[in-house]
Amino acid sequence: MPIDIDTFERETEFEAERTQAERIVSFLVSNDEKAFRRQEIADSTGIDPNAVSAVLSRLKERNLVRHKPPYWAAGDPQRIRSAVDLRRSLEALDNQLGAEDMDAWREAGADACHPSERREDEG
Repeated sequence: MPIDIDTFERETEFEAERTQAERIVSFLVSNDEKAFRRQEIADSTGIDPNAVSAVLSRLKERNLVRHKPPYWAAGDPQRIRSAVDLRRSLEALDNQLGAEDMDAWREAGADACHPSERREDEG
């Protein structure tokens, strides 16, 4: 799928392994003067329409897209920029320090109570 020159100029690298959410937000931001139906987003991004629905719902919960049935559009540019910056920061930390092992976090925290739940005699 071709990209517009603004996207070409703005992006520093083009990753083959972008998430579905990233692909959808990128498409909507690149076309921020328009709103699209779910099927149009699916056709333009190459993502299954059912997956597009699920992703759009999650993005809407995070206020990253706007929805007026049946149309979807990019959300607040500052909020999207903040989400992208956070993701890049987390990726950089993962690359530098290694990815988190969520199972290890769950196991370590399973027996410990939150500090606000401790009794005074447990200190």
